[in-house]
This record gives sequence, C-alpha cells and structure tokens, in this order.
Amino acid sequence: MDEIKPMLDAALVEVGNASTVSDLDQLEIGYLGRKGEISQLLRSIGKLPMEERPRYGSLINEAKERLAAEIERRRNVLKAAEHLSRLETERLDVTLPGKPVSRGRLHPLTQTAERIIEVLSGLGFEFVDGPELEDYEHNFKALNYPDDHPAMDEQMSFYIDDTHLLRTQTTALQGRVMAKRKPPFRIATIGRCFRYEAVDATHHHTFHQVDVFMVDEGVSMADLKGTLATFARAMFGDEVTVRFRPDFFPFVEPGVDYAIRWHDRWLELGGAGLIHPNILESFDIDSEKYTGFAFGLGIERIPMIQYGINDLRYFLDNDLRFLRQF
Repeated sequence: MDEIKPMLDAALVEVGNASTVSDLDQLEIGYLGRKGEISQLLRSIGKLPMEERPRYGSLINEAKERLAAEIERRRNVLKAAEHLSRLETERLDVTLPGKPVSRGRLHPLTQTAERIIEVLSGLGFEFVDGPELEDYEHNFKALNYPDDHPAMDEQMSFYIDDTHLLRTQTTALQGRVMAKRKPPFRIATIGRCFRYEAVDATHHHTFHQVDVFMVDEGVSMADLKGTLATFARAMFGDEVTVRFRPDFFPFVEPGVDYAIRWHDRWLELGGAGLIHPNILESFDIDSEKYTGFAFGLGIERIPMIQYGINDLRYFLDNDLRFLRQF
C-alpha cells in the first residue's frame, strides 16, 4: 500500500506539468492504459492476503479516479489554451481592404458574336435561333442540295439516326423561316455547327457561323455587296477592302466567295449569293416577284484575322493563358 501514494503524487505532478494535449495522452496511457502502472497494481491484488485485498483495491480505485479527473481537467485547460493560440494566429483585421477578386470576361467568340449582332441589327436584321439537332430536310434538301452532293456523305456529318444530324451549317434555318413567313423579311442567326473533320490548326469538328438572308422585291447583288461592305467596315475598320469572286453553292445563284484585304493579303470570310429560285419556289414564294440574298461567315475567322491567331483550336481549348488576352 505504501507504493500507491508516491505513485499518485508523481503522476499528478507530471500531469500538471504537461504542456500539450499530446503529452497528456501519453501520460494517460502510461498510468491508466492496459499496461499502465495503475493497471499493473490492480493485477497484483491477487498476491495479497485476503483481508488486505479490499482495502488495497479501494485505494487503487481512488487513485485511478483522482488521476483520471486531473487528466481531464488538465486536458480542458490545454485545449482552451491551444484554441486561443489558434485564434490569435488566425485573427483577421476586418478593417483591412479585401483582396481583389478577378473578374470574369466574355469569351473572344462571344465578344465577336455580340459585335456581329450589334452591326447586323443596326442594318435591320432580326436574329432568330435554330436547332442544333437538325433534320435532313432543312439541313440539305430545303437548300437545293443534289442527292449526290459530297456533303451528303456520312463522313462529313454527325448523324443521330437516319433522318437527324447535328447541323452542318446555320443556313439550315432558311427553310424553317420561309415555311412560316412570307416576304419581306430580313433574318440572321448565329450558332454552333458540327462536321466530321480531322482537327488541326484550320479545321475543327465544332465551329460557329453567322448566317444572314433577306427576301423582298427587287433585291439584287448590289444589295448583297453593299451589306457585306458595310459589315466589313464595321468589323475591321473603314480602310478595309472587300473582294467578291464567282463561286458555287447549291443554295445561291449566282454565288460568290467573300474576302477582305487584311494588311498585305486577301482573307476569305465565307460564301454568299442570291437565293436560288428553286428554294423560293419550294416554299411558294414567287421567284418572279421576289428575290433575296444570303451569306454565311465563320465566326472564328473574324478574331483570327483581327488578332493574328493562327490556330482556331485555341478558341475551344479553355486555356486561360489564351483567354486572358481578350
């Protein structure tokens, strides 16, 4: 019995001197754990005479309870101290100005699209959205494509089933508008298009187009050229020069390719022409009374020309090093 009090006193001193919760945990294991000193004293009860065992067991249990209580008290003190220390370390001066948050900005293609919408709306064109999942009738047949046209090849299109595909051109909106409206009308649309292409610096399976068309009495190539010239000056500046050269597209007759002179070279923007009479007649629009023009331009080409970008993949790579420049 003479071992209990000195052991308890020594243990209480150690607990009182513990400076961290971790140190305290080690002391608790050393005294109260399965192999701790108090546990060993309890195991020794069986070696005592029967008459001494109750008294000895009672003293050990009292020592155990007192030590456990002191360890818990000391643990609460140390935790409170650590909490205050952490608060001091993490203390914030709420009167200091906050850190500036980086502002988001519009994607360069979105910036270009907004400028296009502004220019064409100013010229009296109404913007209409068309579906990205298009049907064969509007994507090809309504645009006067012959059945043997190369664009009909499945390798050029993403077909969903036998009659539906991801639109290959925003020109597909023409048939949808003409089926519901009668001339005169001026329509424009902007959206994504999809073609089965090998991706490289100048080709992508996903790209953006603006398509514009109008139908009215007396519409001529002069109206088309005037509209495209005005558009070019608004997008690239008053000094820009516009060029038209004969070209073929199934949905226009005559057709032209549309290019601008940028610095020391000609850069093609897209195709244009007068809407083919077959298209007008297929929607019960009298081609003897009404004529129209249409043009389609690649959105990516405009900022590529403006900023000297030589790889259109940058627009869809989501590389912040590129996007932060705009």
